[in-house]
Amino acid sequence: MTKPTGLVVHERYFWHDAGSGAGFGSANPYAQPDRHPESPDSKRRLLGLLEVSGLAERLTRIAPRPAARHELEYFHTPRYIELVERLSSGTGGVIGESATIGPGSFEIAQLSAGGCIAAVDAVLAGRVANAYALVRPPGHHAEPDQGRGYCVFGNAVIAIRHAQRVRGVGRVAVVDWDVHHGNGTETAFIEDPSVLTISVHQDRCYPVDAGGVEVTGNGAGAHTNLNVPLPAGSGHGAYLSAFERAVIPALERFRAELVIVTSGLDASAMDPLGRMMCTSATYRELTRRVMAAAATSAGGRIVATHEGGYSNAYVPFCGLAVIETLAGITSGVTDPYLDELMQTAGHELLPHQTAAIDAAAKAAERVGSSA
Repeated sequence: MTKPTGLVVHERYFWHDAGSGAGFGSANPYAQPDRHPESPDSKRRLLGLLEVSGLAERLTRIAPRPAARHELEYFHTPRYIELVERLSSGTGGVIGESATIGPGSFEIAQLSAGGCIAAVDAVLAGRVANAYALVRPPGHHAEPDQGRGYCVFGNAVIAIRHAQRVRGVGRVAVVDWDVHHGNGTETAFIEDPSVLTISVHQDRCYPVDAGGVEVTGNGAGAHTNLNVPLPAGSGHGAYLSAFERAVIPALERFRAELVIVTSGLDASAMDPLGRMMCTSATYRELTRRVMAAAATSAGGRIVATHEGGYSNAYVPFCGLAVIETLAGITSGVTDPYLDELMQTAGHELLPHQTAAIDAAAKAAERVGSSA
């Protein structure tokens, strides 16, 4: 019998308060305060669609647990952890660039990181074939000594270190398809030959000074970091080409025992914080390709950790496509936006996009050569 797909989710994730916002930044004297982009809405709506579609009841729920302090210290400095805890016990505050927390956020962020650990444990124990951790706050921008880009703790980084130090996993690969560069994950493993980090993102979106194709790893970790910075406006064709020519070959060369997908859904054509053209069909195909690559070396062991995604209308359909593919189940839900989005301009592979993919494919040829 085929093993089920696991789902981590908890009501507390929706209670994290990131404060107010204005566009992708903070309110100021000339920008009227608005709801923060990293609100619970898109995540709660994804869970709602999972339940309404009937898919949720066909998944195996995995209970999250808080990450312990020593687990947070797999990546973060004690001083930063103490800052988050202190501000959280009061009225909240700023924990880094574009990162704020409210009362109680420390415990919720612990549960977010711990939920990713729980997903990894369930997959490695064979209780589920793969898992999706619908957690919040997100993590891939967080750095050792500060929060960044709405992220508090490095959820994926902490889960990977747990897999290696506690569960005995050797080589791990990360595929980050968030529209923003996975700078925090890259920082954690830039010198580590046991972890391949891949980030496919909009070029110079956020952070604007990170994610260049020339950054391929340092020291012992040389050629175990792959950045695929795609030009703004890239759509279905560019993403599939990038995966076919760079991402999947890199995964196949590295032969990881576990694959982590940092699943940002903000490269969609409807996202307010990105300028890409992906659709639910794109995410469905990217998931299928990663699963095929993971089947050869990792035995299909994939854990997806939820990251960005700010279109309340479209995140649910993109997330459903990912989780349906992981589970091998078709719920019968039709994406009501897909036909119109696929008819818009921007989905065919264009010459300037090909040039960017050419550079990434060349870097991918060196993956694992020094590992």
